[in-house]
Amino acid sequence: MKKILSSFSAIFLMSLNVCGQNIPVDPSLRIGTLSNGMKYYIKKNVLPEKKVEFRLAINAGSILEDENQRGLAHFMEHMNFNGTKNFPDNKLVDFLQSIGVKFGQHLNAYTGFDETVYMLPVPLDKPGNLDAGLKVMEDWAFNTTLSDEQINRERGVVLEELRLGLGPDKRMMDKYLPKLLYKSQYAERLPIGKKEVLENFKPDLIRKFHQDWYRPNLMAIVVVGDINVDEIEKKIKNNFSQYKNPSKPRERKSFDLPNHQEALVAIETDPDATGSGVQFIIKDSEVYQPDITVQQYDHSVAESLVNMMLNSRLAELVNSVNPPFTYGSVYQGGTFARNKEAFQGSAATKDGDQLNGLKVLLEEVERAKRFGFTQSELDRAKDQMLSSYEWAYNNKDKNQSGELIDGYVNNFLRQEPIPGITWGYEHIKEILPTIALEQTNRIIKKLVKDDSRVIVITGPKKDNITMPTEGMVLKTFDAVKMADLKPYEEKTKTESLIKPFKSEGKITKTEADAKLGTTTWTLSNGAKVTFKKTDFKDDEIVFAAIGLGGVSVIPDTDYNKTKYAFDALLEAGLAGLSKTDLAHYLAGKQVSASAYVGGLTEGVSGTSSKKDLKTAMELIYACFTDLNYNPESFNAYKTKKSAMLANVDSDPGYYFSNEYSKFINQKNPRFTGLEPTEKDWANTDYKKAYDIYKQKFANAGNFHFYFVGNIDEVQLKNEVLQYIASLPASGKSSTFKDTG
Repeated sequence: MKKILSSFSAIFLMSLNVCGQNIPVDPSLRIGTLSNGMKYYIKKNVLPEKKVEFRLAINAGSILEDENQRGLAHFMEHMNFNGTKNFPDNKLVDFLQSIGVKFGQHLNAYTGFDETVYMLPVPLDKPGNLDAGLKVMEDWAFNTTLSDEQINRERGVVLEELRLGLGPDKRMMDKYLPKLLYKSQYAERLPIGKKEVLENFKPDLIRKFHQDWYRPNLMAIVVVGDINVDEIEKKIKNNFSQYKNPSKPRERKSFDLPNHQEALVAIETDPDATGSGVQFIIKDSEVYQPDITVQQYDHSVAESLVNMMLNSRLAELVNSVNPPFTYGSVYQGGTFARNKEAFQGSAATKDGDQLNGLKVLLEEVERAKRFGFTQSELDRAKDQMLSSYEWAYNNKDKNQSGELIDGYVNNFLRQEPIPGITWGYEHIKEILPTIALEQTNRIIKKLVKDDSRVIVITGPKKDNITMPTEGMVLKTFDAVKMADLKPYEEKTKTESLIKPFKSEGKITKTEADAKLGTTTWTLSNGAKVTFKKTDFKDDEIVFAAIGLGGVSVIPDTDYNKTKYAFDALLEAGLAGLSKTDLAHYLAGKQVSASAYVGGLTEGVSGTSSKKDLKTAMELIYACFTDLNYNPESFNAYKTKKSAMLANVDSDPGYYFSNEYSKFINQKNPRFTGLEPTEKDWANTDYKKAYDIYKQKFANAGNFHFYFVGNIDEVQLKNEVLQYIASLPASGKSSTFKDTG
């Protein structure tokens, strides 16, 4: 499994084991196959209490449609909500809403190229709800009615969904997909389908699709929640074993994304496009196979470390004083096709700057390919990965059912491994130290090939914007190979955010609220700290510091000069560290903190693991006392923000909202629009915003601090006395103001 491992969901899908053995399955999971080939996954998980999550996964999607059925896989998904054997007409949605399941918010489904998945959460607070949920899943799988009347009534709904997607992105995508999905079935089978088919298909065609593909040996039912596993397994066997496969089932084919020698370039524009961007895709030579053994896993982990190190370098560029793009990333991972992966990169750029964005992406890849990574980069990536696993492991008994169930669905649809976090964490601790710099350097050398390349460039069509030509794009690849590049330079590692100091702060008063279960300390500098120990997560602390006032106490003229600068203040970094330095310092720590100046309040908020509480306190202290001042960082923020908003008026929804907001704010001297214009930026005073921020955070006595989570009171007290009780205080309190 070759995915970036920073996401929480990926942690549960990792494949781990000793050499030569297959990856085990989480022993707490019950998996079985009925006599008709239908698979089931069942897991007891008590969070949330008295609730169960159902999924019906069907290994069939739009890729299997015949030419005269284009769009009917998605149409079939709609039909399952419009009448089944046990819930005729619209009674299914009515029944589910009667037990607290809201359509769209809870009850939902999706159709992809290769699969269709139905999602149903059911509260178990009433007798019979569990059986009703299973009956819904059974009806979705086998018992939809598909009457002519229901089908014809639904045409308008599906056509409206298609119409809503007919914007600039869709128009450009229709042009570049034939190259992105070169000579593949995927290019011809977008799930939304074709308008002429949806308008005119005979009802028998959708019935045929249902008969061909909604069959037991292409299905799995997944049940996770506050349930009795043996009881659920018995009910599934009794209810679902009776259904049979067709006597002559159609072959469920797999489809490829072919490789090609030539580079394919798509340069597409649209008058209504709201942004500019570039992406490259370099397809793997081999057919993708999911990880089965530890050897495959070892390579995938090393590959993920490469992804992390490359993206760390790109983040430095985004945070630089002259950013080449507003967003940029690369990764080795999945494509539209299940059996094909690719090395991919993308960037969001200023209008007309896509070629430079592509050049910078490729240069960073080439730099790593030529010179490799540094040991400190690898160590930092390992720390990040291990920290993510450790956090997941520490909270393993506090996962919501909805966080677990998709992993089991992906095991059925894509054979992604599901060993469980306990085994995963133990093995990742063993495997990370064995991954050497030479291994990651070999991987990056193999990622970029000269064949099977696709480059897609998109942007607005305007007279003042010149788009690159295909020849210019192809020359960029050649130029990067010959470029005079230098090795990546690693900065000196920061050992501490705050220099050690002796605190003189004290707790002057302690109060307890038995009803809320909170304790409040009043500190010698006037600040208050309220905390509550909870067990929702075993390794999480959530915190906030709130002071009253915000921008409401700023005169209108000063507000209009500073309102767009407040969000940019943290771009300068803290305590003499740049934003990039700060990211490096926090690598491997499960902690975050962000300061703000809002409408009625100012403050700091964030989260932390138990062991990183000290670092969280350092961040809080730095936000109050040591915000960097750097006009260059503000100018870089302004450049990125302006690039993102350059064409926002081309979006009809935004345009309407902005005009409506102007109308209702005609007498509001503080309103100039939803987003800043060039005139607004010219009027913005970064120094004044910085001074206002410093003034607001100069008096800790105006703030109330809150900590909630699995708190060790002794640890919290020590950190509060060291950092919060040491914050400066002026003795002057403030509150918010009604500006009218």
